[in-house]
Amino acid sequence: MDIGLLLKDKSIKPKEKTAQLSRLLLAGELEIKQFIAFTFGAKDTEKATCIEALEFASKSNAKLVSTEAFDFVCGQLASKAPRVKWESAKVIGNTIHLFEKKIDTAIMALLPNTEDKGTVVRWSAAYALAEVIKIKGKHQADLLKVLESILLREEKSSIKKIYAAAIKKAFKN
Repeated sequence: MDIGLLLKDKSIKPKEKTAQLSRLLLAGELEIKQFIAFTFGAKDTEKATCIEALEFASKSNAKLVSTEAFDFVCGQLASKAPRVKWESAKVIGNTIHLFEKKIDTAIMALLPNTEDKGTVVRWSAAYALAEVIKIKGKHQADLLKVLESILLREEKSSIKKIYAAAIKKAFKN
């Protein structure tokens, strides 16, 4: 499968490209290593489409995300492209339970995006951090304090709800 040709095909709508890539990943017809290698060097729009495909696939099968792929999306949280950042955060949220040894790395990469000017970037960071806090461990108490402070400064109610629900759930446990 030539990912570059698929992405450049003007006869295929963008959402269908994402769906096709996701199906190929889930079916094992596209190796994750090959996928990440292509995505690493792609332009931001192509990279975002690929990461979105990975996000869709990881909702169905989180285990298809390799350590290399997880590290890649953590690194993409520092991208200048908002869509790359928000799709990467969603992949992390979908898969963090499989990478408990990388929680601190994920948290440090996600935190700057909680202050991003883009609402979707902040929402996605909130989603991922809410998934992180569900995992019991040494990070939980410190992260709880951080989420409480983020909740106080966040202006969007949709994002506040994510943090409030995560904090409430953490206190129950």
